Amino acid sequence: MADFKKNGSGGGKPKFGGRPPVAKHFNPYGGKPKTPTQPRNTRPKSPVAPREEQPPRETRDEREFDDDDDGGGVIEGRNAVLEAIRAGVPLDKVYIAKGETDASLAHIASNARNAGAVVVDADRRKLDALSRTHAHQGVVALTAAAAYVEVADILAIARERGEEPLIVVCDGISDPHNLGAIIRTAEAAGAHGVVIPKRRSAGITAIVAKTSAGAAFHLPVARVANLTAALQELKEQGVWIYGTAPLAETVLWETDLRGAAAIVVGSEGEGMGRLVSETCDFQVKIPMAGKISSLNASVSAALIIYEAVRQRGTR
Repeated sequence: MADFKKNGSGGGKPKFGGRPPVAKHFNPYGGKPKTPTQPRNTRPKSPVAPREEQPPRETRDEREFDDDDDGGGVIEGRNAVLEAIRAGVPLDKVYIAKGETDASLAHIASNARNAGAVVVDADRRKLDALSRTHAHQGVVALTAAAAYVEVADILAIARERGEEPLIVVCDGISDPHNLGAIIRTAEAAGAHGVVIPKRRSAGITAIVAKTSAGAAFHLPVARVANLTAALQELKEQGVWIYGTAPLAETVLWETDLRGAAAIVVGSEGEGMGRLVSETCDFQVKIPMAGKISSLNASVSAALIIYEAVRQRGTR
């Protein structure tokens, strides 16, 4: 194995294992030609084709909300949303009318945050686009397709299996199709869980569940408020953090992934955030020999996950 280059933030001996690591246009002027008996400067009346009613054009915001709402649960109204929170219904996002000072909405927002949901301020147009009943009372909630877990639960699963943890951490994966594909690969490869941040990330919506081919119902997903803190927690438990970066010095094939590992996949456009990058113990790159300098985030994740599986000798 080639030497690894550590970041300054790495360190500590791991508790897991012991390695270093066109309809022709209708002619409105058609009809019979004029005759001498017709009055001057007049035209015969011709039938006018009825104008087809066009559906309203979908706005960008509505498309985004349709993505969130496709097949998922939408809960509207103050009492309904509050009761859903009290009943423990897993919520992905709660949209609150922007600028409202009503105490009941503030109460709902507070309870939603305490329940782990992401609370988003939205204008009335956005709420109307999400609403099915058009009586949302200033609040609309989207249910999560699956319940979230804690990072400690993922580590506990690895211990129960008697295996070194293999965790996938998604930093800023906002495309639900990409997130669903990553979860699908991770579950198929036998990873123990996926970690996503509450902000700047897709949640476990109906689209994610569908794209994952149902894997989101089988693989634990932890959603954390602070991704950097979650990585530190993993490091304290002996898990090595591997970040993916195109300018890293170490090539993937030369990286030892046999021990307890958390693989961080950054967004396709920006990669890993600065703090997340600095928290990684190692940074690795996937060799690129063509003219395209990057891969889709879910493809990158699949390559790294299965390299870890290959090294571990598991199927």
